[in-house]
Amino acid sequence: MDKRLPLAGVRVLEFVHMIMGPSCGLVLADLGAEVIKIEPLAGDNTRRLVGTGAGFWATYNRNKKSLAVDLKSPAGMEIVGKLLATADVVTENFRPGTMDKLGLGYEDAKKLRPEIIYCSLKGFLPGPYEQRTALDEVVQMMGGLAYMTGPEGRPLRAGASVNDVMGGMFGAIAILAALHERNSTGRGQYVQSALFENNVFLVAQHMMQYAVTGKPAAPMPSRLSAWAIYDVFDTADGGQLFVGVVSDTQWKVFCEHFGLSELAADASLATNNQRVHARARLLPQVRARFAQMSQADLMHTCEHAGLPYAPIVKPQELFDDPHLNGSGGFAEITLADGRVVRTPKLPFEMDGRRFGTELDVPATGSHTRELLAALGYAPAAIARLLHDGAVGAAADQSNAKEGKS
Repeated sequence: MDKRLPLAGVRVLEFVHMIMGPSCGLVLADLGAEVIKIEPLAGDNTRRLVGTGAGFWATYNRNKKSLAVDLKSPAGMEIVGKLLATADVVTENFRPGTMDKLGLGYEDAKKLRPEIIYCSLKGFLPGPYEQRTALDEVVQMMGGLAYMTGPEGRPLRAGASVNDVMGGMFGAIAILAALHERNSTGRGQYVQSALFENNVFLVAQHMMQYAVTGKPAAPMPSRLSAWAIYDVFDTADGGQLFVGVVSDTQWKVFCEHFGLSELAADASLATNNQRVHARARLLPQVRARFAQMSQADLMHTCEHAGLPYAPIVKPQELFDDPHLNGSGGFAEITLADGRVVRTPKLPFEMDGRRFGTELDVPATGSHTRELLAALGYAPAAIARLLHDGAVGAAADQSNAKEGKS
């Protein structure tokens, strides 16, 4: 990995699958940590998902190394133990108790590496629910998010794995905080991140709405918006556009640019709260005005006026987004079938730097030989381990992207 990256020199062992654990490792890996994915000989099952899971592996596993190892074999466990003794961080997102049964829980890891930062990414933090099996969908339903997303009586999960991804991000934040604390104390620690608590954090604004007003938050489709003009509108050519007017200054600009002088002169619409309560008579007039315009003309007018607006975009259309392409928002990765595709980078920059692909998405065991050699295993010993099935290794391949974005 590029030695100029912020986390260069940090070694992470990753015992994870699906999204939550891999997304945590992705953040650390993109920032320069050496993230070693511990996989079974057949490879992580996430590699073989279809349908909505078909993109999981390619999305969350760039910049990582793969060690394929049989954790049920003494030789395999010996290898993992040697690696763990060199690690700064361990991450895992299996069912509670799984890592302890393998002899790789926090207490086991601490014996090999007292200063280890050990992060468990779970469904729930410790408490009455901690033994439950959780999925993103499960916590969205029990945590109020599905209720808020769907119409009345029709709870609907969010259109992306928001808790898995954000739970992984919060895991990474906790790891970075623990690493910083270790710099001053010399002590490692056990940290956790969880889907349910992440989901509750997401709906905290709706919980606090009730605490502040005494009135339950309505699902988003039937909410009383904080702003009068804050909706999706149809255009003359069959298009749709979201438009927002979120201040009194923007209201004056809006009326001026859309030729709505009679609304601008209406004293009963002068303030935001007045307009919110007048939505029933205000919105039909706005819809009628927008329905006379093409989507392109409506977008042009909003852009010229400096108003918030957005076309309704499908995920696959984002590959052609001029801003993402013009700002360097994509990294290149190579799929298992050899195709080179683009994937979104981490959504931040540091001192003008965006973080791309240093290592391609690994094949199962593509770094096994390299890692064993670094641990001191001689070529003959590596060959014996491969022959005995203690480890697996992909055909030699160059995974380095030469700093390519």
